Amino acid sequence: MLDDLEAATRAFREAQAAVGDAEQALADVKAKVPQARERLHAAIVRAAKAGTRQGEIVAVTGYNRESVRRILRAGGVEAD
Repeated sequence: MLDDLEAATRAFREAQAAVGDAEQALADVKAKVPQARERLHAAIVRAAKAGTRQGEIVAVTGYNRESVRRILRAGGVEAD
């Protein structure tokens, strides 16, 4: 009986530790999002300056047209 209790306690503590590890991994990945977003926005601006049509940028990125327009305006690219 005590063996079962000890095993259940150990399993519970391992599960708690796994949650803590997963939360840390999630925080680490979330910390990378702003840099990745900046990289994407810079790539959108470069693509537009290189002549890529806005519709194509929308299709590739999954952003809607207004978001692409906003990113381009912020990057110094005005609408055609």
